[in-house]
Amino acid sequence: MYARTTTIQADPSKIDDGIAHMSEEVTPVITAMDGCVGMSVLADRASGRCIATSSWESEAALQGSAEKVRTLRDGALPAFGGSTSTVDTWEVAVVHRDHAMPEGACARVTWLSGMDDHAERAADVFRMVVLPKVQELDGFCSGSLLISRETGRAVGTVTFERREQLEASRDAASAIRETASRDIGATIDDVAEMDVAFAHLHLPEMA
Repeated sequence: MYARTTTIQADPSKIDDGIAHMSEEVTPVITAMDGCVGMSVLADRASGRCIATSSWESEAALQGSAEKVRTLRDGALPAFGGSTSTVDTWEVAVVHRDHAMPEGACARVTWLSGMDDHAERAADVFRMVVLPKVQELDGFCSGSLLISRETGRAVGTVTFERREQLEASRDAASAIRETASRDIGATIDDVAEMDVAFAHLHLPEMA
């Protein structure tokens, strides 16, 4: 399984317009493409950072969609009030869902680097160390890990039912994150708390 993430620095006042455009105009087209298994959008309304993720059943499907998705991406930028976007491609290493996310769900996203030779180690630590601990946190919905073997980077996402539960888990999540990064030999580059604008995902369990 593979994924493409597009990070947009949006005008905070236009985030709702951008989300509506993604939901109504972009997602139906992308999810109808051969090999697509879902779309999601995360939004940080304070900073304006938005992340759209499309998931694909094979590397061939990911690559084959690139040009069509680029056109859709260019059309979506004005809706967000953005002028540039950053695109990354990933291998989906781990996916685990406890239950479906309700409306109002939130996510904590952690970016890691420095894992040029530790991709498999990162997946093992996330699967065997991180997931068992975050599943015990109140409101836990799901966890996933995307890795890039070429760049030695990874991004882990943990979702919660409500914002209050996300905020209450900060100290515990910080301890889990620090321990895991040491075990992997990775550097924590960034951590963000974001709203789950929508998630239409059909990824299989990969835990």
